[in-house]
Amino acid sequence: MRMTAPARWLVSLGTVITLTACAGTGGSNGGTTRQVTASTTVAGEPVTLTLAYTDDPPTKALIDGFTKRHPNVTIKPQQTPFNDYIKSIKLAMSSDRPPDIAQYNPGAMSSLVPAGLILDLGPWVRAYGWKNRFPPASLEVLSSDKSAKRLGTGALYAAPGALSVLGVFYNRKTVKQVPRTLAEFEAAMRKAKDAGQTPLSVGALQVGGFQIWNALLNVLGDVNAYRSWVYGRPGATIETPSAQKATQTLTDWVHRGYIPASANATADSDAQAAFAQGRSAFLVTGNWAAAALQKAMGDDVGFFLLPSTTEQPKNVASGASVAYAVSSKTRHPNVAAAFLDYLSSPEAAKIQFEAGFMPVSTRTELGGDGLPQEIAAAFTPVAQHNGIVPFPDFASPGMIDKLTPGVQGLISGRTTTEDFLRSLQSSWEQHHGS
Repeated sequence: MRMTAPARWLVSLGTVITLTACAGTGGSNGGTTRQVTASTTVAGEPVTLTLAYTDDPPTKALIDGFTKRHPNVTIKPQQTPFNDYIKSIKLAMSSDRPPDIAQYNPGAMSSLVPAGLILDLGPWVRAYGWKNRFPPASLEVLSSDKSAKRLGTGALYAAPGALSVLGVFYNRKTVKQVPRTLAEFEAAMRKAKDAGQTPLSVGALQVGGFQIWNALLNVLGDVNAYRSWVYGRPGATIETPSAQKATQTLTDWVHRGYIPASANATADSDAQAAFAQGRSAFLVTGNWAAAALQKAMGDDVGFFLLPSTTEQPKNVASGASVAYAVSSKTRHPNVAAAFLDYLSSPEAAKIQFEAGFMPVSTRTELGGDGLPQEIAAAFTPVAQHNGIVPFPDFASPGMIDKLTPGVQGLISGRTTTEDFLRSLQSSWEQHHGS
C-alpha cells in the first residue's frame, strides 16, 4: 500500500534580528563563572570552530551549508564511534582545548551540565526566538536543572540538528496492506511465520531489542507517565501496568516465534541487512535507516508507525535528535550559536530530509515521494500534536546498560517482566533518588 497524499510542511521565514544579552557559565563544582555577551550577529573576521560528533547522517552536509552562508567560518568535524565518544566526551570537553560544538546526549552526557562544561543557551533562545523555531518536545528533553537530573525544566543546554522517529519498515513484496491495529500487525507477523519467513529482524545484540520494547510502550502506555519517568520527575516509575503489558507483549512475540532465537547474537547492522535482503517482513528501527534501505530495496520498502490497539492513531512515537551543545570555553560562542540557529532553517530542513532524517523545521515544504514521503506523512501528526517522546536511555546515565541486557534476558527467557522493570527503576532511583 503506497501513501499518495503528500506531507505538507509550510515555510516560515523568520525576521533577522540583532540582540545582545549576557550568558553566565559555571558548574556546581564551584568553577569560575564566565560572562558571555550573546548576539545574533556573525562578524566577518575569520573564525575556526571544531565540532565533535558521533552520528554521521546530516552533520557534514549541515556544516557545508552553514559555512557556505558564512564563508569566513571554518568548522572542522571530528567524528568518533559512539561507544568511544560516550566514554571520552567529558574528558575532551574538560580539556584546555575542547571542541567548540559537541553532539549531546542528555542521558549519557548529562555530567557535562553540572560540571559547567557547556553553555546555558537561554540568551540565544530569546535572541533567535528558538521556542517558535524548534518543536517544543525536541527542546524539552535537552533542557534540565543544573544537576541534570530533572529534564524538561530549567535551562536549554543543546539544540536539535535533525529529528528521528521510531517506526516499522516493511517489505511490500510480503506485506500487501499496512496494519491498522496492533492485532493486525501481529496477524501479519503470524502470516509471515506460517509462510516460512522471519517476521521481525531484530538486532538485540545492540539497541534493536529495546527499540521494539520502546515502540510497544509508546502505543500501550501513558505518554505523560512515561515522560515524567524519563524527565526524572519526583515519584515517577516505570513499574506500571502499561509497561508490564508492553514487556509481556514482547515476550509473547518471542514465544510465538515472531522474534528469532538468534536475535541476541545479531547486531543492528546485520538485522537491517537481513531485512534489506528480503529475509524478514518487518524491521523496527528509526528513520535514520531509510536512505540505506531505499537504496537496497527501492520501491519494495515502506514505513508506518507501530499501530495502537484501536484504529485511532495515538500520534505518539519515540524520537530524538542529533543535538549539539556549545563548550563553555569556546572563544566564539555567538558563531557556535549561529550554527545551532541554522539547524532550524528551511535550508537545513532540506539537508536533514535528504539525509533520511526528519527536519527540525516542521514548517518547511519538503516535497519528495516514496519512502521519505511516507516517513514524513507519519511524522507530521506526531510533531504537530507534540507527540515526540524521548528514548528510554535518556532516563539516567546508566540506563542503556540496563536496557540492552535486560531485553536480551527477556528474549532468552532468563529475565522476567518484573525483574526487567525493577532493574530499570533501580537505575533511575540511583540517579534521581527514590
